[in-house]
Amino acid sequence: MAVIAGPESATPPRARRPAAAGARHRSRRRSERAVVNAVLLLIALCFLAPLLWLFLASVNGTAGLRVTAPDPLTLDNFRAVLTTDITFLPMLNGLVLCGGATALCVAASVLAAYPLSRYESRFKRPFLLTILFTTGLPITAVMVPVYAMFVQVDLIDTMYGTVLFLGTSSLPFAIWLTKNFMDGVPLVLEEAAWTDGASGMQTLRRIVLPLMWPGVTVVTIFTFILMWGNFFVPFFLLLSPDQQPASVSIFTFFGSRGTVQYGQLAAFSMLYSTPVILLYVVMSRLIGGSSALGGALKG
Repeated sequence: MAVIAGPESATPPRARRPAAAGARHRSRRRSERAVVNAVLLLIALCFLAPLLWLFLASVNGTAGLRVTAPDPLTLDNFRAVLTTDITFLPMLNGLVLCGGATALCVAASVLAAYPLSRYESRFKRPFLLTILFTTGLPITAVMVPVYAMFVQVDLIDTMYGTVLFLGTSSLPFAIWLTKNFMDGVPLVLEEAAWTDGASGMQTLRRIVLPLMWPGVTVVTIFTFILMWGNFFVPFFLLLSPDQQPASVSIFTFFGSRGTVQYGQLAAFSMLYSTPVILLYVVMSRLIGGSSALGGALKG
């Protein structure tokens, strides 16, 4: 009599092993993903804790170093710092310094990155390596000779002199970023414009810059943020208190005012962060997350 094997006995044992191994692999992947998510959540909490203290302390009448609920809840900290000497004038000075230096730096970086991106030269690689080296040079290492030079050329305690130095000190970083973005613009578009009789500056202004506008936006945001938080340059080069920006005036909360008023310090810090946030929002709206490069290459 023939014995008909059932479905289970017809499946060899080796055929079930890959399924079991796949299940163990998926289970291990889920465990690893859970561990990674837990670590990332812990890191996120470490970054959110100072921001949470900043927000709670700014509306706390008895703020301290601990993260506690406001007791009492008040806006007196903002009323205390919203004065001309403490907030408005330093913020205006900071906008003049950082805005002027950013515009100067971005314009110079575009002009410097264009030949580095479009032309070949035996000095190109050494120049790029020099730029890369200068991006890692700490600004504090050159402040003493810069101060001596500014005294000799009568640029000390001048807004335009500080703007020039802020712009030039951020120029290596801006050139490096701008060149990388400019390399992504196809050269064939410029060659077509050259065939029609356009000059180099015309192709840069009408072809390259519109296509790399998102890159210029990124360079502008990063450059402004680096300058906005710069303390040493305006502290060394600007001697008059009425010319110092907010990055320097915030230091006065720890010294000349005696006991640190943590609530006022938190309120001033929130106001101090506002220009950077607004710049990021406005520039993000301008680029709109879209790129004209894809449409330029169609057809």
